[in-house]
Amino acid sequence: MSLFDTTPPRPSAAADALRPLADRMRPERLEDFVGQEHILGPGKPLRRQIESDQIGSIILWGPPGVGKTTLGRLIARLTRAEFLPFSAVLSGIKEIKAVMADAERFARLGRRTILFVDEIHRFNRAQQDAFLPYVERGDIVLIGATTENPSFEVNAALLSRAKVFALRALTSDEIEAMLERALADRQHGLGQLAIRASHELLEQIAIASNGDGRAAYNTLEAAVSASTDGVLSESAVEDAIQRKVLLYDKSGEEHYNLISALHKSVRSSDPDAALYWLARMMEAGEDRMYLARRLVRMAIEDIGLADPRAMEQAIAAQQTVHFLGIPEGDLALAQLAIYLSIAPKSDAAYRALGAAQEAVHNSTAEPVPMQLRNAPTKAMKQWGYGQGYQHAHKVEDALPDMDCLPESLLGRRFYEPTTRGAEQRIAERLAEIRAAREKGS
Repeated sequence: MSLFDTTPPRPSAAADALRPLADRMRPERLEDFVGQEHILGPGKPLRRQIESDQIGSIILWGPPGVGKTTLGRLIARLTRAEFLPFSAVLSGIKEIKAVMADAERFARLGRRTILFVDEIHRFNRAQQDAFLPYVERGDIVLIGATTENPSFEVNAALLSRAKVFALRALTSDEIEAMLERALADRQHGLGQLAIRASHELLEQIAIASNGDGRAAYNTLEAAVSASTDGVLSESAVEDAIQRKVLLYDKSGEEHYNLISALHKSVRSSDPDAALYWLARMMEAGEDRMYLARRLVRMAIEDIGLADPRAMEQAIAAQQTVHFLGIPEGDLALAQLAIYLSIAPKSDAAYRALGAAQEAVHNSTAEPVPMQLRNAPTKAMKQWGYGQGYQHAHKVEDALPDMDCLPESLLGRRFYEPTTRGAEQRIAERLAEIRAAREKGS
């Protein structure tokens, strides 16, 4: 008799209804598992091991609610192994020894055992060491699940005998697909209730779950129980996620209205308004990297050389958002919005490029002047390549009086700096350069 009943009978319909939606909706086929395509997609290493029934000991590392336990159960089902679930929270050395004896008994019968250890990081070093001889002999295939970095929380000996797979937080689209499946599934989900739910409300639940599929299921279940007339209501969702729902179509008009409001608030040097519109978009679930890209654009379009550090700050904020994610990275976006709002404004570089592009479009493409051409061969020197070139570092103040524009554009000025911020100093320097060149000419 096994210590655990590894093939429990299917619960009755009444008993099944009492289980949480997240537990009822655990997929029974690998094809139904949502997310983690980087390790479970076609041809990926873990998928190949599962399909070929050659699974070894592994550590599943990832945030809560991304499917670590579900994946462990699927592996056991698909590899025809005995599945022994084990909790590091509730068990100690005594329980470990009892489970290992059970696994040895299965091994003598020629049956493999998958020991799934939830929250393996909660075991101390001695408890983790107790698994080692059984893993080495092949009595068990160990699947450990942890939310903590295994490099710090799993001892080196055990870690060297297991392959670590990092699971990522689920995307909003993946969670939304899970919620739609739960609403349609009549056997295990909420399909028998025939609840109608708008895409926008499901998207809000997905966003609020912050990559946690279990949390999303719990929110949906609570919201459905509070809805009436067969329709998932906005107020029920607000109560379930404990915050106001901001319905927002990320590809529709409101998306463009809000980003326009943010951009114009920054351009108008109004940090309070910029923060408000930024917060509106964040709360509605806007893609943080989209917000970062738009703020980088503001730094170069509306501030430019009036504060050359604005672009540095913008790129630093973009990298911070990419590195930290939500919610920690949101503070970097807020900080950048404030910085850009307060920074001196100039669109001189933006206008200068436009003027140069207009000149390109409206004039003939003249050959590059000879003095600007390289002459890497003797023949090219004989043809006049490089003739008249003045090396800036060999003339006084590094200011040659050589013309660098095509003949038809001589004297044209595209860049006219403002007198705001750092561009005031740039304007003074540019005036000196232009005066020196005119004097030299």
